[in-house]
Amino acid sequence: MSTAPLSLDFDLNDFDPEDVGVELVVFDMAGTTVSDDGLVERAFVLAAERSGLADTADESAEAVAFVRETMGQSKLDVFRGLTDSDEAAVAATAAFETAYGELVEQVGVTAIAGAAELFQELRGAGVKVALVTGFARATQNTLIEKLGWSDLIDVSLCPAEAGRGRPYPDLPLTALLRTGASSVAAVVVVGDTASDMLSGVNAGAGLVVGVLTGTHDSETLDDAGADVVIASVADLAELLGLREETIE
Repeated sequence: MSTAPLSLDFDLNDFDPEDVGVELVVFDMAGTTVSDDGLVERAFVLAAERSGLADTADESAEAVAFVRETMGQSKLDVFRGLTDSDEAAVAATAAFETAYGELVEQVGVTAIAGAAELFQELRGAGVKVALVTGFARATQNTLIEKLGWSDLIDVSLCPAEAGRGRPYPDLPLTALLRTGASSVAAVVVVGDTASDMLSGVNAGAGLVVGVLTGTHDSETLDDAGADVVIASVADLAELLGLREETIE
């Protein structure tokens, strides 16, 4: 795969999929492949209130601002930044996972349009699919099961299973090892946050793709190292040349 950056005005007509050699695509979940609808922020607010981290409106606003800035990172790491002890961070993380689960049950969960079809298309082309997250394993499993994705992916990983969460390279590199991809140059990392982009860059991924369906805007994603920013994952197959027959 070429590691040369792709610009936003990238011409698909000049794209040769043979130059890419993609073996693995590592996808973030909430905001990238899973429609968030503000559930993560709402769960953080509930967790902060239940854990005594935000007793006032100002404290709640400060916590939400920090959550937005660190979106995509391990939830435990985020709470470590909001608490004064590891014990408190662990308790707050548990409260978050509980609150998020409650909201998922109340509101439901939906996929970003085209995500499931993309997984099928990638695997049909011999490309492995990995889902990574800052959630705990139980929450990640709940999302995968509710969306019916268990048979559409090759591996799923949470921070505790990889070593460290984003922006560290551990999740993409562990996905590479689990799927047997031949090199980091054959890996594409896709996400909606600066942390996702930094994780891909730090892992040496051949292509780091930002999407605009989640937390951060194009400028933020670019500044964090995105090679290209697209509207949503629905556009990824065309970007990678899997639908070259539709390009005029």
